[in-house]
Amino acid sequence: MANTSSAKKAIRVAQRNAEINLHRRRSMKEARKEVQKAVAIKEKATAESLMPKAYKEIDKAAKLGVIHKNTASRYKSRLSALVKTLA
Repeated sequence: MANTSSAKKAIRVAQRNAEINLHRRRSMKEARKEVQKAVAIKEKATAESLMPKAYKEIDKAAKLGVIHKNTASRYKSRLSALVKTLA
């Protein structure tokens, strides 16, 4: 257990940031899954309309440091390739 007030505050800040990061990661994952579900049921128009939202969530997560920028790039590339399989 932390003794100093600054250490106690650091613990509180870390917990708050962990919750924020978890929320950002979940919203990114949900956006990716929505696109994947649209592809699974072969709805190309729906999948393409959901792509900008998924890209936005992925880019936000990368910008805020929740995921690495190369990981974000990989996610976007794989989603794009998945949607292109419907063409």
